[in-house]
Amino acid sequence: MTAPRPLIGLTGGIASGKSTAARFFAEEGARVIDADRVARAVVAPGTPALAELRAAFGAAILGPDGALDRPALGRLAFGDPAARARVNAIVHPRVAEAVARELAEARAAAPEALVVYDVPLLFEADLADQVDLVVVVYLPRAEQSRRLQARDKLSAADAEARLAAQLDIEEKARRADLVLDNRGAPADLRRQVQMLVARLRAGQPAEFLVDKPIPTLYKEPT
Repeated sequence: MTAPRPLIGLTGGIASGKSTAARFFAEEGARVIDADRVARAVVAPGTPALAELRAAFGAAILGPDGALDRPALGRLAFGDPAARARVNAIVHPRVAEAVARELAEARAAAPEALVVYDVPLLFEADLADQVDLVVVVYLPRAEQSRRLQARDKLSAADAEARLAAQLDIEEKARRADLVLDNRGAPADLRRQVQMLVARLRAGQPAEFLVDKPIPTLYKEPT
């Protein structure tokens, strides 16, 4: 029986290019479990999680259609650590249950398939020990802020507040097993993903990849 491939935990900072990397993994045939997609599903109208969020924060977090107004909730959570902790306590356990189901289904359908768990808050939610290989998409913080301001039409102060709500990208890179360098063009990021996928499919274990990182990956010497 074919042994399962290492489970990749893909993460990064906000606006660092993680979603682009996830798309490249999918284009290479990997099964991508998107934590953001799962998180949206667990707070859909009629779900217990949405009812709990409304009870905790009031009707102001709901849109006219009764669905969660994510920007409104985000303004509360990013500006108040206690509110953010309350949101996480409501949402994260349900996301974990749904992800576990998807992972089990993926492994049952194709044990040899490459599975990528795409999760923005992998370190913040203490999920690193639940994956075999932690891959961080790296972009310097100043560039993160610039891209975030342009993407979400935020002021510099609002962008910095959102960045401050996450673990710093330099610390994420330090904790990673492998780092995808997104300081170049998208094609450079794609090549790094392709090289990693090829090595994993060739049967190289995660330990080998960590001990001898792919040369094109950004990894400061220790």
